[in-house]
Amino acid sequence: MLTTPDGRYIVVKGRLWRATSPHLSAAQKSQAVSELMAARRAVAAAAGRADALREARRRVDLAKRSLGERGPVWWTDGAPDYNRRMVRRSPYAAWYAAMTADAGEAEQR
Repeated sequence: MLTTPDGRYIVVKGRLWRATSPHLSAAQKSQAVSELMAARRAVAAAAGRADALREARRRVDLAKRSLGERGPVWWTDGAPDYNRRMVRRSPYAAWYAAMTADAGEAEQR
């Protein structure tokens, strides 16, 4: 998994996903991650029950918002949000191409 040089995104399968806010304390992050994991387990357990699934997904969304991965951006310089965009169609395209080229060369050695 790659993290963009500015720390705003992680790259998963060529797509940008907003990273957790670095402004959270370790305790805040730990609590939010615990809630996120519990909510994801609730999503899995809610199979076939629309009300339970809706509530579990709401909990996932709240946890991701508290981590800074959804909702308003956590950076303050006014830069746009490229969350969920393909990295090759973003301002990070050249960086990503260089990173993946370096990784490909390393695999060939």
